[in-house]
Amino acid sequence: MNTVKVFITGGTGYIGRATIEVLRRNGHEVVALARSDESARMVSELGVTPVRGALTDTDVLREAAAQADGVIHLAMNQSEDAGAIDRAAAAAMQDGVGSGPYVHTGGAWVYGNTKGVADENAPLDPPQITAWRVENEKSVLARAGSGGHPVVVMPGMVYGRSGGLPQLLLVDQGRTNGAVPCIGDGENRMALVHVEDLAELFVRALGAPAESVYVGVGGQNLPFKDIAEAASRAAGVAGEVHHLTLDEARGMLGLLADALVLDQQFSGERARRELGWRPVHQDALAELAQG
Repeated sequence: MNTVKVFITGGTGYIGRATIEVLRRNGHEVVALARSDESARMVSELGVTPVRGALTDTDVLREAAAQADGVIHLAMNQSEDAGAIDRAAAAAMQDGVGSGPYVHTGGAWVYGNTKGVADENAPLDPPQITAWRVENEKSVLARAGSGGHPVVVMPGMVYGRSGGLPQLLLVDQGRTNGAVPCIGDGENRMALVHVEDLAELFVRALGAPAESVYVGVGGQNLPFKDIAEAASRAAGVAGEVHHLTLDEARGMLGLLADALVLDQQFSGERARRELGWRPVHQDALAELAQG
């Protein structure tokens, strides 16, 4: 797409920083929501204009979106009201940007177990931890019927740059406890995507047709046990994997445990075909092993 002004939330986060880099590399002007002086400083150092506010400041979100050509919404409020806050924030930004592209972050977990390699048309069966996303995403996409331009990106398991759940959770547990946790036999597969590839997808999604949905995965559908083994090497406890029952994992991780036992495989072919997206990171286990 042509050079535009983009308003982004979550710009100081793991995915957000990578997305800002892609936006800037493509010549776009970027404005980012900043909750604090420290966040404002961080985005300023990335060459981005900060707008002070939080996801609960719907007037701020609406005005910032109204002054932009497009919006990428990456942030999520970490509270029990996350779903309601996300829904109100999305509505405000869609009100503001009008017919401009609004790219919303979902998550592949809402598909539940995929029973083989699936695509965006697979039935939804979300674990409790992400069940709230389903209605929010329906509301976002419904704006296409009234002149809006919504696009939803559904990332898989994100890794890379020493971040993401596999590295932060599994490697940290290995370093702390001397073994990396693995739920059950670990044969369930996870659909991974590198954070830099995902950032590229979010930027390309600004040029997607209205009402599009893309599963953001890099084509690597790997068994949990292999990911845990790679994480054990990064943690300095090579081969030390502690197999937990689901009940034990729930005691340790809460609702997250039920998401980590999902068996998911995706191709990500739609984004490749429609947006020309080409994930370049194709050796997740090697990168995970490096920490």
